[in-house]
This record gives sequence, structure tokens and C-alpha cells, in this order.
Amino acid sequence: MEKQLNVIVTGMDCAACASNITRGLQQLSGTKEASVNFATSKATIIFDDKKLGEQDITDKIKKLGYGVTLDEKEHQKAKEQDLENLKRKLWVSTCLAVPAFIIGMALMWFGIETPFKDVILLVLATPIQFVIGWQFYRGAWMSLKNKSATMDTLIALGTSAAYLYSVYAILSLPGQPQYFEVSAILITLVLLGKFLEARATGKASDAIARLLKLQPKTAIVIRNGKERTIAVDQVVEGDVILVKPGQKVPVDGKVASGNSSVDESMITGESIPVEKSKGDKVTGGTMNVHGSFTFKATRVGANTTLAGIIRLIEQAQGAKAPIQRFADTVSGYFVPVVVALAIATFIIWIIAGAGLQAGILAAVAVLVIACPCALGLATPTAIMVSTGIGASKGILIKGGDVLERAGSVNHIIFDKTGTITEGRPKLTDVISLSGIDENSLLRIAATIERGSEHPLADAIVQGAKDRKIATGKAATMKAVPGKGITATISRKQYSLGNEALMKTVRVATKSSAQNVEKLENEGKTVMFVAQGRKLLGFVAVADTIRPTAKDAIKMLNEMGVESYLITGDNERTAKAIAKEAGIGNVFAKVLPEKKAEHVKKLQRKGIVAMVGDGINDSPALAQADVGIAMGSGTDVALESGSIVLMKNDPADAARAIKLSRLTMKKIKQNMFWALFYNVMGIPIAAGALYPFTGWLLSPIIAGGAMALSSVSVVSNSLLLKQKKL
Repeated sequence: MEKQLNVIVTGMDCAACASNITRGLQQLSGTKEASVNFATSKATIIFDDKKLGEQDITDKIKKLGYGVTLDEKEHQKAKEQDLENLKRKLWVSTCLAVPAFIIGMALMWFGIETPFKDVILLVLATPIQFVIGWQFYRGAWMSLKNKSATMDTLIALGTSAAYLYSVYAILSLPGQPQYFEVSAILITLVLLGKFLEARATGKASDAIARLLKLQPKTAIVIRNGKERTIAVDQVVEGDVILVKPGQKVPVDGKVASGNSSVDESMITGESIPVEKSKGDKVTGGTMNVHGSFTFKATRVGANTTLAGIIRLIEQAQGAKAPIQRFADTVSGYFVPVVVALAIATFIIWIIAGAGLQAGILAAVAVLVIACPCALGLATPTAIMVSTGIGASKGILIKGGDVLERAGSVNHIIFDKTGTITEGRPKLTDVISLSGIDENSLLRIAATIERGSEHPLADAIVQGAKDRKIATGKAATMKAVPGKGITATISRKQYSLGNEALMKTVRVATKSSAQNVEKLENEGKTVMFVAQGRKLLGFVAVADTIRPTAKDAIKMLNEMGVESYLITGDNERTAKAIAKEAGIGNVFAKVLPEKKAEHVKKLQRKGIVAMVGDGINDSPALAQADVGIAMGSGTDVALESGSIVLMKNDPADAARAIKLSRLTMKKIKQNMFWALFYNVMGIPIAAGALYPFTGWLLSPIIAGGAMALSSVSVVSNSLLLKQKKL
């Protein structure tokens, strides 16, 4: 049986580490697919559990020299601790490297000779090389054991070459230059780069950290009539929970008593507090602003909305965009190629007669300038920032592959009810055609619809209640998907639905054509009521479009995305709604099971997104290149969608596409600069400019450039936060 394991990998230093772990996991018998994301420290493994166990996978990762954890909170704490340790190492290394730089280089530029200079430099450089820099040796050794190479390999080789040559020069070449300060400053610069990179990637992934902090630790439950404060993980479904002003809602549930306003901004991105009263849903992690209330827990633990959002963002940030495959392939071969280039550089300088010193300096410069970190960070950091931005605005994107596809969308289909419209239609007209009075006609219609969960049924039933008309109970009821309902009331057969249903039950509707056309042109949905083969009359309901629907279509038009409306309604009603929203294309009279076919046809023209909220939308959401589910929709629709809009705002569908396009643009920028940096940097470090300028690139400058490249890529990704959606 195929199974998926998601773990957090600790101890990775660069993209090559991720590539090595990926290769190691792929070599395990039973692994179907393995993906390791350097920026998020997440590994996803799909495997056959008959051939491979979870313990085998974690053991393999540990054997490769890395740590494994499953707890996101534990990982966040570990990251904070690692950052603190890195800061401490950087401080100690700087305190030793700066004097080494002053004595070894700065004073020499002014012709000042320091007594016992070589011995002082040896004393200053040695602890940096073997104590502060021990992590690089350990990483290089683990890589060597696993027949691979990483950034640690490059740093260990480069700094060791400079340090050991300097020791050799002191012992065997009196008066010759040594390079203790080079190895000391290189390690310090690498640590500085890692520190800045860790801080920047921390900012890139702060969406999860913020959401984790939202989770309350305790809840006040009422059991046996008494209030008890318990840990939130001890709350069970059905518990009645008290929430006081200023407290967080601990889990999901429904208000049982009391009134309040709740700030749901961290879940939906909506800044205005939402009024809550009996029967309303509340979400765990949201803040109670005013008033106390009690609610009944309906979802606890891993089933809460907040837990689901955190899980979804983790998966999104761990999933790779197809564009990243290129970077992964390059990173996997990069380090061995760079080591080979460094050796070749050393040999060429020796053959050219430039001497041992020039050869070592050039080779060291090549080793330290060519770390593939920038290339490895190009895609995941942009995805981390992007998914975090989306989450803060109530747009949940399920992965890097989704972002890439969404950025290419050029056709978008909106379901009508509950997506473009509010989904809360109201009864507007009751018209009798056969001598039966309107109240009796409405009583029949409401009795037929009483057992239905369709929004149009609710409108009819509520309309009867508003007019104080008592409804009966149907003996039998049968839904006809996309058409309506047939029912038996007092041994008589009734039908309620659209024109297609009337044709099915052989009821003529010509006599009502003029009235029906008028109502449909007003954007109202008309449902016929028939007894046997006799048309009794019809009822009409209207559903107002969402306030932001026009904004959504305007934004999509500006991006060159063509919009479509799909509905089971007749063409006149559909066109009236589409015209009001600004949508130019309409698919009307579409049965639920046929929606996916319309998506498929449109896919012949380009990349298609589908926006919907109901169970009947789920096949179309799954068929579309990008399925966008409204957050108020059914669980099935939310599962089928690759993007979830928590605010139920159609304009967020346009914002999701815009965010995806901005992200893809940023990824391409990052990859270009990372590749450009390496393509230009390696030849310069090897000495390509020496014949024209007469100078070699200092390994110190090469180390600084390497650190700067990674930080610049992450910083460029963080600029996404400045973009207005």
C-alpha cells in the first residue's frame, strides 16, 4: 500500500545537502518518490509500506548525517536555538578574525611589521579553523562517507588549503607570505552569510510560526455544571466551552449561548470583527473581542480549521514547483564539478609557472565563490513568502506546483450560486396559473422543498414562513439532479423544478412563457410547480451577486484572463447575472455532472481555473488545472480545490492568480541572478581577468560574494511582501 511520510530534516547547510538526502532516500527499496526542500527543511517521501517502514526512512536520513523531527513546534524552537548558537559562533569568530585581518593585511598595506606576526596569526586562526569551523569538517566527512559533496566540502577544502599552506610556509619557507587571515576571515564570512540567510528565511517562513502562536494552550470547559480549565488537547467533541472577552477561541464549534464579536483576521484576512450569536460557527485560534459566550466543540485537535490551515501551508511550502527541478538537478552535480574546477585551476597556475601561492589562492577562491546555495534558495524562498502572504489574506495555496499553474491561467470559470452570487436567494414571486390561490401554491412548493438542502429550496421554505404559511410533509421525495424534485403529497404526484424537469414529466409550459421570460431577464430563477401533468404555476427566487464580483472580473480582464459563468439556470437568467458581474461568456443549463466536461473542452484552449463551492462542483474543481474552492463550501469541494478562499470573496480568485504571477516572476529573477553569479564568479575566481588586470580575486572577496548571493536571493523573495494584491 502506498503511504506518505512528511518529516523535518535538521542540519542541512545548502541545496546540495537536500539533493544528497533525496538521492539517498530514492535508493531505498520501496521508495516511490522523495523530495527534500532545503529552504523549509521539509522532506516528503511516498513509499510502499510493505517494503519500507517509517523507521527505515528516518534511520537513512540519520545515517546520511542529518537529524529528523516530526514536531513543527519543536522545529521552530530548534531553529531559534540554532540561530542563537550561530550568532554566538559568529561573535567569537569575528573577535578573532578582525585582529588577524588587521595584523595580516591592513598593517602591511601601511608598511607596519608586527613582531611575532606569524605566531600571533597562527594562534588567532587555529581556534577559528578547528573549533568554530568544526561543523564544516563534520559535514564534509559525512558527505564523503556517503560518496557525495556539499557546501561543507567546499568550505573545508578551501579554508584547509589556505591554513595548511600557511603552516607549511612558517615551518619550511621563512620570509614567504602566509594566509592564516584568509582562512579565518573566510570562515567568519561564511558564518555571517549563514546567519543572515537563516534570519531571512525565518522571515520568509514566519506564516507558520504566527499560526502556531495562535493556538491557545487552555480552554474553560463546563462539565457537570462546573467550569474547569484544561489543556486544549484534552477538549473533546461535544464539550461546552466558555470564552470570555480577550480570550482566544480554543477549538472549532457552534455558539450555544451569548453574543459577541470575534476577530477572525488571522484565519480569513478580514480585519472587521464578526458578530456571533446562537447557532453561528466559531473557529479555533480567533480572538473574542466583546462579550462572553459558550459554544459546543465540533472539531478538536488535528481536525480544527487552524490545524488544517497550518498543515496545508506546511504542505504548500514543502511541495516543489516544476521549475525547481532544474535547480535541483544543477545543485546535485554542482559541488563535484566545482571541486574538479578548483583542482584544474590549481594545476593550470602551477603549469603556467605562477607558483604555489597563486595556484592555492585561485583554487581556494573557486571553491568558496561557487556554493550552490543561491540557486537552491531561488524557488523555495519565493514559494514560502508567497504562500505566507496568501495565508495572511485568507488565500490558501496548496503547493508550489499550484502556484506555477495558477500563474499561467488564461481562462477562469465561476460557478454561479454561492460563488458569484451570495448563495442566499430570496423568494420574490409566486404566480398561480390554474385557479389555485398563491398561498396554496406556495404551501405545495414549500412542502416539496422541506427536505432539500439546496439554497433555492431554503428560499422557498423561508418565504412560506415569512408569509406565515404552514407546510405539510411529503410522503415521498426524489431529487432529479440539475432539474428539481418530484414528491408525493396526500397521494398526489407533484413536481417542482426547471423547464427540463417539466419536459421530463410531460408538463406544457408555453402558457407561462411571457411571464417567465420577464422574470428571467431580471436575473431571477423560475421554478415550475405541477400536479401530475397539470401546470399549477411557478415561483421565482433571486440571488444577489457578491459585492466584489465586479472587482474580480475587472482584475481578471486587466490580467488578460477570460471569464466564464457556469450554472444549471436557463440562459436568460444566467446572462442577466453574468452581465451584472461583467462576465462575457456563459454556460447555461449545465447539469452538475456535465460541469467537468465544459472545463475539459476549455482546456483545449489553454490553462483553466474553476471556482466553486458545492459538492456538485468538486468534479469540475478536480478536472481544472487550478481548482479554487470557496471557504464556505463543502468539505468535498475544499479537498478538490488546490486553492481555498477563506473569505468567500471571488476577487480573491483574481488575487491568487496575480500572486502566482508575481511569484513566478520573482523565481525567474532569482534563478537568473543565481546562475549569472556563478557563471561570472567562477571564471573570475579562477583568474580569467589576470591577463588583463594582473590581479587575482582574493578568496576573502570570493567568500563575501558567496554569502551576499544567498542573502540577495532571499531578500529579493521577501520583496514580494511589498507588492499590492
